[in-house]
Amino acid sequence: MEFKLSAASFVSEKNFLPLDQSALYDVFIIGGGPAGLTAAVYCMRKGLSTGIVVKSLGGQVADTSDVENYMGYRHISGVDLVEKFREQVHQFPIGYDEGAEVVSFSEGKIKKVVFSDGRSFSCKALIIASGKSWRRLGVPGEDRLTGRGVAFCTVCDAPLFAGKNVVVVGGGNSGVESAIDLAPLASKVTVIQNLSELTADTVLVKKLNSFNNVEFIYNSIVEEILGEDIVSGVKLRDLGTGRVSEIATEGVFVEIGLDPNSRFVPPSLELNRFGEIPVDCNCRTSLTGVFAAGDVTTVAYKQIIIAGGEGAKAALAAWDYLLKLNEEE
Repeated sequence: MEFKLSAASFVSEKNFLPLDQSALYDVFIIGGGPAGLTAAVYCMRKGLSTGIVVKSLGGQVADTSDVENYMGYRHISGVDLVEKFREQVHQFPIGYDEGAEVVSFSEGKIKKVVFSDGRSFSCKALIIASGKSWRRLGVPGEDRLTGRGVAFCTVCDAPLFAGKNVVVVGGGNSGVESAIDLAPLASKVTVIQNLSELTADTVLVKKLNSFNNVEFIYNSIVEEILGEDIVSGVKLRDLGTGRVSEIATEGVFVEIGLDPNSRFVPPSLELNRFGEIPVDCNCRTSLTGVFAAGDVTTVAYKQIIIAGGEGAKAALAAWDYLLKLNEEE
């Protein structure tokens, strides 16, 4: 059942195939981030007929300016790393669709994955690796300057802003943790909070207050992120007075949380109160034959390398599940 690769197969040829509605895939993967793409590689190497739907190739990685903590690369941009992922997957004859959205799937021995355009695909095992989506401010300049001073992953991008003035938007746990990571590196950190106080855990607030280069602006929201090719400042509005002001900054970290991409799962699949999918150590969910990996799950520490490892585990667990299923048949 092993899928053997010759040296000649490791080329840049695109061998992937369109998804086939008449096929019964051994494994179907939802998601094109590090977890989903790693799962795809492991499934293909195990000789499993595999389909994958990728709504946005790379997931959050594509929004990351630079990556310095992924093994094998001392420094690589998020866009370039995503392209490496694409090349790795596209060497295999995998059923592939990019841009489609999954709206539901049915449980059972044979699972049916339904797309928003009405297409559906059948599989024996399903891997959910749909990740999370950054909550965005939805203000002018945010999309245009993402990766050019606007960042969403402090753990990924903080070292790039050493010695610079930066802004963190958000006063909850995500925002305060971001400011704590940035304070030892940046020359100044300004935290923008839309309430009259920080809402992060007390221990985090205490830690943040131990730095002398952190400033707080309360009861204010970001109305626009300024800059041509790179971030140069933000426009703020005071919610009490309505006064609009601008402050100069070289980086804006949007830290208002993330939402798991789990809206399409059936009610029978267990979720926690945050909408994440609980998994065991083998990436098994509460539904038989349904596995999950990466940021959409309850696994701690949402990092590229961790998501990739979880994707590999999910694929191997699915392979083991299919072996036992075939024995029963």
